[in-house]
Amino acid sequence: MKLKLEFEDLADSFFEGTRLIGIVAPIKDYQLCWNLNRLLRFDFRNNNEIEIQLNKKNRRYHFSVYEYRESNSSLVHYLYNNQFDGEYLLPEFKHLDFLWLLKEDHIPDTTVKDLMNVIRSINAVQLVMELTNEKIRHKGHLIF
Repeated sequence: MKLKLEFEDLADSFFEGTRLIGIVAPIKDYQLCWNLNRLLRFDFRNNNEIEIQLNKKNRRYHFSVYEYRESNSSLVHYLYNNQFDGEYLLPEFKHLDFLWLLKEDHIPDTTVKDLMNVIRSINAVQLVMELTNEKIRHKGHLIF
């Protein structure tokens, strides 16, 4: 008997209960994280172990992922860089510079709205929007 792992099942499992925020901010990822850490008292850190690597057009592209785990909660925040050297992690959202994934806990609407308001308060941020899972065509690119 052969067991076959269905990629869609894996993606559905990974995204179950998650929330995703898209951010337009023409600044470096470390600058955005510094601002978020300062305003939210978070500790976003670049996690090289979960960096996303994609092979396209005979080239390898690296998309950094910053991580912050809340204490006293199972909630984990992941901040993805959506662009690397002219390629996009999620090509359907080329206008977005960053993707913020909230995972591993129930995330109330008020939490997402509060986070979006803090993100909007950063001078370099031009747009903040919540993305629904149904609109993401390349979900697999976010799975590490």
